[in-house]
Amino acid sequence: MSSTKRVVIKIGSSSLTSQSGDISRRKLEKLTDQVAELKDQGHEVLLVSSGAVAAGYRTLGFVNRPDTLPEKQAAASVGQGRLIETYSELLSSHGYAASQILITRGDFSDEKRYNNVRNTINVVLERGIVPIVNENDTITTDRLRFGDNDTLSAKVAGLVDADQLIILSDIDGLYDDDPRKNENAELLPKVTEITDEIEDMAGEPGSSVGTGGMRSKIDAFKIAMASGIPSFLGRSNIKWIIVDAVAETARGTYFTCEETECNLDHKRQWIAFNSGPEAEITIVDEAREAIVEDKNNLLPSQVYQINGHFKKGSVVRIKDVQGTALGLGMMNYSSEDLTRFQLEKSRDHKMDGAVMNSEAFVCELEVAIPVGV
Repeated sequence: MSSTKRVVIKIGSSSLTSQSGDISRRKLEKLTDQVAELKDQGHEVLLVSSGAVAAGYRTLGFVNRPDTLPEKQAAASVGQGRLIETYSELLSSHGYAASQILITRGDFSDEKRYNNVRNTINVVLERGIVPIVNENDTITTDRLRFGDNDTLSAKVAGLVDADQLIILSDIDGLYDDDPRKNENAELLPKVTEITDEIEDMAGEPGSSVGTGGMRSKIDAFKIAMASGIPSFLGRSNIKWIIVDAVAETARGTYFTCEETECNLDHKRQWIAFNSGPEAEITIVDEAREAIVEDKNNLLPSQVYQINGHFKKGSVVRIKDVQGTALGLGMMNYSSEDLTRFQLEKSRDHKMDGAVMNSEAFVCELEVAIPVGV
């Protein structure tokens, strides 16, 4: 088996900026030196990089990071160019090229666009180029945002079948308590399951430059673990932290799901983390065990109630009659077809085929987080 990996690296704004808030060329040099080293070793590398707003707001005359959406988007429009120019220059000095890929949540919520993004990135990686991925902050509204680049990096890792996700931060890893407040807090070297106790260890955002805190990173690792992708969290300013993380010798926290079901395929990843349910279907009691435990298809006769309108191929949330969310599924029929069947079934009206195939259903329990958010 080849020892080379496809690695997704997420680096936040606080790891790229100086104390004054500007992009630090020195920090970018250290980052790209490590990327080049991985490339020299034969690995494929994709960067999910924050920093566009931080790179551009001072050029617009702001003393501090702007607060309003138009100001942030204007800063990103300036900073994104500066950021990719610096990345391209530094990688070029090592003999490697960079590409820029800007995406929005809408690109992931539409299955065709989602597949197009994957195809584009795969070509870039296979050609030996380093994709620099970021959310398209210049046009994205709050409603269409991923929320933070931690979440984006986990979804991108699943998108491209990454062998490892590395999230760099200003902290060594996940501690059993806040190390800034408790000097006896201990670093957890390995996490195999995100439990309630692990959730409680996640603190509040710790940087005025970035948008995510430890909780957003834990959510990202949930997505990666459900997709079968080993992950790592470590401090960005440790020398050769990325190279050592790929070699699995770095100081930090390694997240690995040891359950066999932690390996959603592309279709079910998209359903679980990107589709956005359009409506709800309530199923009868006896259908719960059939689709959740026995992995059977959902039959027309097992639909109890339809809430909302949807087309064939849409993703809806599946609930039981007690109102408990069971998961998300892609429908083989529209809401109009199902409603017509329910109205006419007393007259022996028949509907051929399953309402939902078992391979198009993602159970809440399989991914350990509320799917569809």
